[in-house]
Amino acid sequence: MQTANQLSLKGLTVWRIYGLIQTAFVVLVSTGLIVLNLLFFELWWLYLALATIAIAIALVSIWVMPNLRWNRWRYEVREHEIELQHGILIKKRTLVPMVRVQHVDTEQGPILRNYQLASIHISTAATQHTIPFLDEQEAEAMRQRISVLARVAEEDV
Repeated sequence: MQTANQLSLKGLTVWRIYGLIQTAFVVLVSTGLIVLNLLFFELWWLYLALATIAIAIALVSIWVMPNLRWNRWRYEVREHEIELQHGILIKKRTLVPMVRVQHVDTEQGPILRNYQLASIHISTAATQHTIPFLDEQEAEAMRQRISVLARVAEEDV
């Protein structure tokens, strides 16, 4: 993928927010375990273990994983296919032929809306592919372009 597009930089912030939400859940569970430890066991090493786990999860889910995901995500829409490339440990490259595209949707939840981002879902008969975190205008333009290219590809068959 030489001229591949990268996701919006604002998507990195959204992935960090998702990591923060995951970390908040871990902190809640850890707090519950600390309270149980205070009431019943009073094992000093458990405090250290829970704090270490919570800090490690926070670092990984708020800083490391979003950076890796954002750096590895690429996409390109061509006349006859859509190429997606992503993955952290295992790089996954997917080619979706335009003749297989059945419909294209955009999605925008409250967090994406706050950052003026949208995700595109490309449906084929077999599965659905997603390009996350595109600027709203870019997502709408790409949805229109893919729809037109998919129609032209179907007419050629």
